[in-house]
Amino acid sequence: MEFPDAGDAGFDAVDPEAVGLDPDAVRDAVEFHLTTGTPPEQVAYDFSNQEPWDESEGEMGYTLGPMPDRRGGPAGVILKDGRLVAEWGDTRRVDHSFSVAKSFLSIVAGAAWDRGLFELDGRVADAEGHGDDGGFESDQNAPITWRHLLQQTSEWEGTLFDRPDSIDRNRGVGKTGGPGKGEHRDLEAPGTHWEYNDVRINRLALSLLRLWAKPLPRVLAHEVLDPAGATRTWEWHGYHNSDVAIEGRTMKSVSGGGHWGGGFWGSARDLARAGHLLLNRGRWGEQRLLSEEWVERATDPCEVNSNYGFLLWLNADRTLWPSAPESAYAMLGHGQNVVWVDPDHDLVVVLRWLALSDDRDEREDLPNQDRFLRRLLRGV
Repeated sequence: MEFPDAGDAGFDAVDPEAVGLDPDAVRDAVEFHLTTGTPPEQVAYDFSNQEPWDESEGEMGYTLGPMPDRRGGPAGVILKDGRLVAEWGDTRRVDHSFSVAKSFLSIVAGAAWDRGLFELDGRVADAEGHGDDGGFESDQNAPITWRHLLQQTSEWEGTLFDRPDSIDRNRGVGKTGGPGKGEHRDLEAPGTHWEYNDVRINRLALSLLRLWAKPLPRVLAHEVLDPAGATRTWEWHGYHNSDVAIEGRTMKSVSGGGHWGGGFWGSARDLARAGHLLLNRGRWGEQRLLSEEWVERATDPCEVNSNYGFLLWLNADRTLWPSAPESAYAMLGHGQNVVWVDPDHDLVVVLRWLALSDDRDEREDLPNQDRFLRRLLRGV
């Protein structure tokens, strides 16, 4: 297994055949992405600051944090055994990755867990820095553990940075049936109900900030991305109102996506380094940046959603990617920003701006992620 040297120049490009891949399959997959980019109207919506959010007191602007002025076109990277098999588009461009940021929260949490800063089944309310936090005092929130936050089963109730958790209740991500977004439902006990909820993700980010007592971008750089040779071009933003006092200092709490602006912005090449670190179970060359035990736990299925781990999407029973091995998993973000990890084939694939689906395939029920992977894996 190879590990790219530091910086953009550090990737060792090889012909697909040199690492056992069919060049025609690689070309077919790349061409599919280049002709199946995220539609312009979807991009315009994603990067808009126009959508209001209705509250009983009136309307407020949709975004709380910065958003890029524009995004790049379809781009991607394929690493096999740590070697650059293919890249297309502008892989050095710093672009929004939306909810890929959630998986970086998982990585930051793993670095904290490795240092004994929390126990997975310990109550967040009991953790260092949460004594005067106020976010876990209610009967609903007091039992919440770190595992619950990491698996999106916390059912945390409250308002954070002017957004109530109710705004994302019943959000239709990764599930079918049940009430629609915005419709009332009673909260369940923590750990018993899975829900994709960005307010609760931001609550996790704030809790990790209190735990580390230093900004999470600094933690990510020092503990993970710098040792893994990433560039310093990536950015991780919070909101205009997410400054908090930690041990007498003002720090910004970052967001776990681009739902209301902010979030993680980075290049396809830097995202590929994060995927390669996970593929190698936390090891980068001779350095161990995350424990193997953390990566194993992070990719274990959640009891109430078998396709979800610790802020990573899994392929239980090959339901997300039928063409891929069940062991595959991914960091996923809106706009089809994907960091896909395949331990069976020692592959890492980064996709930026892939259309969700189209009607050019006889199997119209399959997402374009799987259509890309079907083409690529045909050549393994």
